[in-house]
Amino acid sequence: MSYFEKFLTTNQAYAALHGTAHLPLKPKTQVAIVTCMDSRLHVAPALGLALGDAHILRNAGGRVTEDMIRSLVISQQQMGTREIVVLHHTDCGAQTFTNEAFADHIQQVLGVDVAGQDFLPFTDVEESVRADMAILRQSDLIPDDVIISGAVYDVDTGLMTEVR
Repeated sequence: MSYFEKFLTTNQAYAALHGTAHLPLKPKTQVAIVTCMDSRLHVAPALGLALGDAHILRNAGGRVTEDMIRSLVISQQQMGTREIVVLHHTDCGAQTFTNEAFADHIQQVLGVDVAGQDFLPFTDVEESVRADMAILRQSDLIPDDVIISGAVYDVDTGLMTEVR
């Protein structure tokens, strides 16, 4: 049995508990969270969020990219979010490589030249949060009155520390 087949089965149990209440399209807290795809970061319970509370946008490293901004603009302009939280974490996979080394790896394994592409690795997790918050603050697509905050989640303790 593949994991997908298992997911289909376990989803039946989840759906039975889910109920039939129709949640509103717009997130209750008016918050969008930009975070990493890391499987050790289970955002909703870590932040005390229930289903329908916030938009959770994930990618490798939790980095603010052009596509992340696209999603945030939709979140704000169509769904009414007024706050963005940038949430990176300790022991991130994006801290384990450089663009050059990763491009060499892709060339060797896949035979594809990605030299010059920025995969957004970083060495300092707090600095990566600050950099992404700065990108958001400088974007013409993010209004000045949107609250932008940042934090680092510790994957070993589950604690979150604010980054200014």
